Amino acid sequence: MSVQSQAQDNFIEKLLATKPEQFQNFLKNPEKYRIQVLYTQINRDKKNRPSFKSYSYRTDLNEYFYPASTVKFPASMLALEKINNLKIKGLTKESVMLTGAEYEKHTPVTNDSTAQKGMPSVAHYIKKILMVSDNDAFNRLYEFIGQEPFNEGLAAKGHTNTRIVHRLQVGMNPEQNRRTNPIKFMDGDKVIYEQPMVNATKNYQPVSSTKLGKGYLKGDALVNEPLDFSERNYFPIREQQEILKSILFPEAVEAKKRFNLTPEDYRFVYQYMSQMPTESIYPKYDSVEFYPTYCKFLMYGSQKNDVVNKNMRIFNKVGDAYGFLLDNAYIVDFEKNIEFLLTTVLLCNEDEIFNDDKYDYETVGFPFMKNLGQLIYNHELNRPRKFKPDLSKFKLTYDKGQ
Repeated sequence: MSVQSQAQDNFIEKLLATKPEQFQNFLKNPEKYRIQVLYTQINRDKKNRPSFKSYSYRTDLNEYFYPASTVKFPASMLALEKINNLKIKGLTKESVMLTGAEYEKHTPVTNDSTAQKGMPSVAHYIKKILMVSDNDAFNRLYEFIGQEPFNEGLAAKGHTNTRIVHRLQVGMNPEQNRRTNPIKFMDGDKVIYEQPMVNATKNYQPVSSTKLGKGYLKGDALVNEPLDFSERNYFPIREQQEILKSILFPEAVEAKKRFNLTPEDYRFVYQYMSQMPTESIYPKYDSVEFYPTYCKFLMYGSQKNDVVNKNMRIFNKVGDAYGFLLDNAYIVDFEKNIEFLLTTVLLCNEDEIFNDDKYDYETVGFPFMKNLGQLIYNHELNRPRKFKPDLSKFKLTYDKGQ
């Protein structure tokens, strides 16, 4: 079993202060930017077993942030786990998954032109989630898992503060989000598994409201009062990193925190978490829109022309919405024998108006992400380690090779 220790000093703050030209404004106004950072060092023993030492900056459960697409990562893991837990002969993550429609705003899915055989599956949805953060793919997994099993499943693993209660980008109300579509898994013309529409009965809304900003747009009208996020998802920084750690280092976390995945599931997840969209064959992505470092905010920001470090792989899940920018990442450099976990969020909304699509990702958020990733990476370069890590587990074959 690994050792986890928490360092309670202001280590990250001191590190940020060494680059005033990059971080001074953030350090002066951390509340405005709602910054939270969790950095975890990984040390190996002579048997390559990892232990963890975490440093945090402002990781406050009471300071709400909208988690955006980071919720897609636990959805992917719970969907794989559900397939395994069902123990139905012939049912795999590759099985054809057909989604029906039975309630208002439900939409069906009967094919997927981006898949090799033109049909949707849990595996194909996860590929789209992990490589380019596809919203519809998340919604289909949310419907397969169900709202109640989603939240209860994470709580059982110790993630009791996480609350995932809605689909993304489809504008459903809480009542509509409680009801998940009927689903069939097929083998040719044969139904392997059928799931009816499910209506979640538990209430996962917080007791108190969570209001942010000065105003928000509703249609074309400006409402001069804070936007209430109390019916939105919540996924705190520590629980994000704990789930990431449980997938990357299952042997190093308590049994109850692990997901029920097969060795092949882990390999599959590692591949598509770290595979660049330009390496993908199915789906095939346009390399201009989906450039090599797409969705790799830490280390690269949003720079399309950044030179990719061929010795580095980033296993991560990002999010951006309502001006919040997030990345939950495990960063590895095989040449330099470096590995670390880094999870962060900040709010990039200078005018404090929500829903106006005027967010400051390019000028505020992405530079912060890139600079933070590189700051920690450079610190890791100079950090002594007693034992060199064996990182071969994370050296993978990608769809288009290297």
